[in-house]
Amino acid sequence: MHLEFFQLTSPGDRRANQDAMVHIVNNDYALFIVADGLGGHQAGEKASQFFCKGMLKYAKTYSKKMAQNPREIFLAWINDAIDEMRVLFADDQLANGAYTTCAVLYLDENLTVVAHCGDSRVYHMTPKEILWRTRDHSIPQDLLDIGLITEEELARHPEQNQLTRSINVNKLHPIDINILAPINKDETFVLCSDGFWEYVKKEEFLQLADLESNKTKLAKLVRLSIYRAMGKSDNVTAQTIRCRKR
Repeated sequence: MHLEFFQLTSPGDRRANQDAMVHIVNNDYALFIVADGLGGHQAGEKASQFFCKGMLKYAKTYSKKMAQNPREIFLAWINDAIDEMRVLFADDQLANGAYTTCAVLYLDENLTVVAHCGDSRVYHMTPKEILWRTRDHSIPQDLLDIGLITEEELARHPEQNQLTRSINVNKLHPIDINILAPINKDETFVLCSDGFWEYVKKEEFLQLADLESNKTKLAKLVRLSIYRAMGKSDNVTAQTIRCRKR
């Protein structure tokens, strides 16, 4: 499994960047994470960073167990990461009001695992089509699911930022975990915060799955998403992961 990946993050029009992104790529597995912090500047920034640190801390332990029962193992991995968030926050009064979304991708030779909470997304694509995306945990997504708005209207909905789930040290909301087939040659995954996908069109997403796509193309779309927000851009973060060969 030979992977090619690119990643970028920008504060957009905000003073601080509360998004966090991390990755691990080695001979046995790959792990990619995008997290978008909520709850005010310092609280959100810490929440996203601490969640990522927790996932990295337990990566070696849980990656060795993934063949056993991937859904249960990955959920345990995430729960331990949230416990680590609690440890890192310690007695910080910001903890109770600090939340983060997450989009997580795990790849090895035998399976693909996608986990998410909130409105950070994972897209699965070929050069010709978007095969699948995670379902947002938000009020507009609920409206889309029952047919009251369209996919195009979702990103501009006035309640787009109203989440129904997020990650907090109190573990109040469940995490969605999807087990997929091993990644195939020329397939692409994109992980991104809402600051990216809100302003990137479907046909532009597919550009990231083009076999000639590179970091320059990703950077162009990041800049475009900020420009289209007309001075009100959120933090913008995206990772693209492509399988060059099996």
